[in-house]
Amino acid sequence: MMEEGSLSSAHDRADPANSRAEGAATAPAAQNGGRLVVVTGMSGAGKTMALKAFEDMGYEAVDNLPLVLLDGLVGSGEQVTRRPIAIGIDIRTRDFDVSRLLTTINALADTRHLDVEVVFLDADDEILARRYTETRHRHPIGMDLPLPDGIALERRILAPLRDRADSVIDTTRLPVGDLKQMLETRYATAASPGMCVVVTSFGFRNGLPREADLVFDVRFLRNPHYVPDLKPLTGCDAAVAEYVAADPDYDSFFNGVTALLGPLLPRYEVEGKSYLTVAIGCTGGRHRSVFVAEQLAAWLKAQGRRATVCHRDTPAATRPTGDTTDDDAPGARQETTGGPR
Repeated sequence: MMEEGSLSSAHDRADPANSRAEGAATAPAAQNGGRLVVVTGMSGAGKTMALKAFEDMGYEAVDNLPLVLLDGLVGSGEQVTRRPIAIGIDIRTRDFDVSRLLTTINALADTRHLDVEVVFLDADDEILARRYTETRHRHPIGMDLPLPDGIALERRILAPLRDRADSVIDTTRLPVGDLKQMLETRYATAASPGMCVVVTSFGFRNGLPREADLVFDVRFLRNPHYVPDLKPLTGCDAAVAEYVAADPDYDSFFNGVTALLGPLLPRYEVEGKSYLTVAIGCTGGRHRSVFVAEQLAAWLKAQGRRATVCHRDTPAATRPTGDTTDDDAPGARQETTGGPR
């Protein structure tokens, strides 16, 4: 059994002198085709979470695809997929057969010019048994056998597949965030979207956004609500923006927020977050918080970050159209700034 939370590749096992960093470097895509990653392993070892990690990296993720359909999914000739694919296949797959699976993926690598890799997820028998006991799920094979015997039978069946694997990951004591980081280190593609930061403005009078990870209160700034000409406007209007930015404490506050976020964002990514929601609140959610949210989103984009802005409590009719909102990001709404409504 491997050291807990470890990842080993066939290349590393063949040459122990290679460092883990070298073995975990992002694998190059095949010259003429795309990338196919087969995610397999012991039932209960974390295949579902691994597939979600691949999906977050921009892969097309398909779980329990019958082997007979794999050839068609990849395509042939000019129709060979260029988008990276992660396929979940294990003992539960309808027509699962280790020899057939190995023959199929080797043929795809040879005839379709695909970069094919096998990721095998494993864990201690005791941990696998505990996971089945806690979830009250039956083991997919050996229904009439005691659970330890079913796990042992599955391990014998999958032994050739484990030997063929390019990467073996032991999830015995591996947190989900660390599993995701391991997979990203080796399998991230140039198209992997990375973490998206959602910046939302809101009004405290309407309650905190439930999805918020970080909350900043800007009610200490001068309130445009009490300026008659500014009251009907929002923080997206130039006059309100100039008024809020002229507050003597605005610059120090904004610089403090960006100084805080700078080192935090990479750490959140390491923990495996796909989305981080930063909420900026004022009293009504129309002026100060809207302006600060827009400025923070612009700063994030200038840092090369994926950023989307959402104004929860600002009427849709008062919002300009722009390109700062990713409508399918959590927390974004159809009526928020930017994008087709």
